[in-house]
Amino acid sequence: MNTSIPYQDISVVYYALAAVAMPLIAFLINVCLPGKTNKVSGWMSTLGIFTSAVLSALVFAKIWGQQPLHIQQLWFTIGASKLYAGVLLNNLSVILLLLVNLIALPVHIYSTAYMSHDAGYKRYFTYLSFFCFSMLALVVVDSMYLFYAFWELVGFSSYLLIGFWFTKDKAVYANKKAFIINRIGDIGLLVAIIILFTQFHTADIVQLFGDNGLVAQSFIKNGIWIAPASQLPAVYQYIACAGIMLAVAAKSAQFPLHTWLPDAMEGPTSVSALIHAATMVAAGVFLLGRVYPIFNTAELNALAVIGCFTAFMAATIALTQNDLKRILAYSTISQLGFMIMAMGIGAYASSLFHLVTHAFFKCLLFLVAGIVIHQMQHIKEENNLDIDPQNILYMGGLRKKLPFTFITAIVASLALIGLPLTSGYLSKDGILIQAFEWSDGKSCYYRMIPVGAIIASILTAFYIGRLIVKVFFGEFRLQKINPHIHIHCNDGGWQFKLPLLFLTICCLFPLFSWNPLVYEHAWIFSAFSGPGFLERINIYHTIIPAGANLVNILVIYLAYSIYVKRNTFTFDQTGFFFRLSYNEWYIDRFYNSAIVKPILSLSNASSWVDKNIIDGFINLLKNIVLSISKITAWIDKYIIDGFLHLLTAIVQLIGNFARNFQSGKIQYYLFSMLAVILALFILKTLI
Repeated sequence: MNTSIPYQDISVVYYALAAVAMPLIAFLINVCLPGKTNKVSGWMSTLGIFTSAVLSALVFAKIWGQQPLHIQQLWFTIGASKLYAGVLLNNLSVILLLLVNLIALPVHIYSTAYMSHDAGYKRYFTYLSFFCFSMLALVVVDSMYLFYAFWELVGFSSYLLIGFWFTKDKAVYANKKAFIINRIGDIGLLVAIIILFTQFHTADIVQLFGDNGLVAQSFIKNGIWIAPASQLPAVYQYIACAGIMLAVAAKSAQFPLHTWLPDAMEGPTSVSALIHAATMVAAGVFLLGRVYPIFNTAELNALAVIGCFTAFMAATIALTQNDLKRILAYSTISQLGFMIMAMGIGAYASSLFHLVTHAFFKCLLFLVAGIVIHQMQHIKEENNLDIDPQNILYMGGLRKKLPFTFITAIVASLALIGLPLTSGYLSKDGILIQAFEWSDGKSCYYRMIPVGAIIASILTAFYIGRLIVKVFFGEFRLQKINPHIHIHCNDGGWQFKLPLLFLTICCLFPLFSWNPLVYEHAWIFSAFSGPGFLERINIYHTIIPAGANLVNILVIYLAYSIYVKRNTFTFDQTGFFFRLSYNEWYIDRFYNSAIVKPILSLSNASSWVDKNIIDGFINLLKNIVLSISKITAWIDKYIIDGFLHLLTAIVQLIGNFARNFQSGKIQYYLFSMLAVILALFILKTLI
């Protein structure tokens, strides 16, 4: 057993392991419960995640800001290599451990009501518990091998939840798409792990990426990647970084592997809240935080470009979408782009800070969307309407019918935009300010990163403003289309309201900082501000927040004017930019045309070759063999067996003839003797 702190403090490891195990225990119990709609499963999973949250809080209190705890034991031996498995608890681990539970708990409570009438109620909570277990285990393991194993389990469990309603073709398509795209990223991560083990002869995260770890000690010189005990061509370092970036792009939905996330909305909305807030998509950013020392300047610049472009692209797409959940999905992609960009510019602390704040307001937005969609579904069923309950064009005026939901939606939206007094203001403005600090003194090309981020931030204000005014302001548009429909809406019971209230509180600044206007005072930021901390340029800390927020307020008013007052311009829906946005930059169409269809055509051609040529040849051989066997059978039956039967008949005939001479009568014996003598005499005479 190896540990980095005194033995008396190791008890916290058992709290961490118990926190991870609670959802697994709930999963195993739910598997054994009878029936498909057993309500015990919901409360069993909720109890498991509540216990895990309490234990995570204890672990957080003991580890946060203190010396990291790393404990491991020998796992198995291969030749001379010894592989260890253990638990790593540091600031990054415990904040994610607590965050996953703080998001999962309100989602579980919410789900007990949201899924109460679903035929797969028990299956839902069984999957949900397994999903939470996988993510919790991912954040505490100390080995890249175990990390990869739980990385795969997170992907697998999300596949199950995205395709939860497997009788719907769209859900099946969505979970297959998510699974396949994430496999691309998984291959990249696996290649990176293999290269790291080859170079450093260990998969231990602390040894590899800890302070003054093996990765930090390695360097590239004259095209050689030199490590303390070995060396490889420098290209392997680039491949390892590219593999990690590929894994991050797939899991955290970054360009060009982002297209699975909007389609993942086919799962239950409560699942979307968990996936988008603190589990699957957060895993990619967490991976970057774990392996950050491996990236050099060029690779970090590539991360910054990918993140900035993704943030901008996704924000432009969200502007014109009409599906409520799809807008939020592209919002998630955009915000993840901010986090990846922040990692790329060296704003390590701001990236992780935004990961935490984003989890709360994005989870809240999805739970709000779930209530709205739930009520629209009731209206649809009650009035026998043929509408999409997620289409915001049918909504409007719901603030009067869902007042509590409306207030929470406003708070979450303000946090997403990043207006003062919200947590989003602290984390997003930190990224924007540091982006300008990073580009200061560099060429004009570097300025494109902070400028792109500012534009994406402004677009965020417009698309979320559009969503809010379309859903909650104006008149209920469905009633304008059909005045005879009956509308009965409410905010729901305590299982809906309590999670929303908790998340709303978490969207406000006091949870993170006593100062609502200075991100550097946030306790999360100060804990992570070591690696990549940028030089402070004071003027940016005044101009950027003031300017960005002033523009954001004007953009919100613009959205209100366009979609409620209707006294200003409207967009030309036939224009190039509108169609580019509405059709999601044609990226999915390109993939379908350039990749999916050729692969399907190739598979169809392969199937034709297999069926008509390979199978045809095999069938020909089969027919030849059958024909030969039939001929052989005929020869065996009619020639060989016929000859044997003839011999048998001759022998039988001779035997029957000879039997007549064995009658016991002397006269026959004498006759036979004379006949033989006569025959011999005749034979001799003839010869």
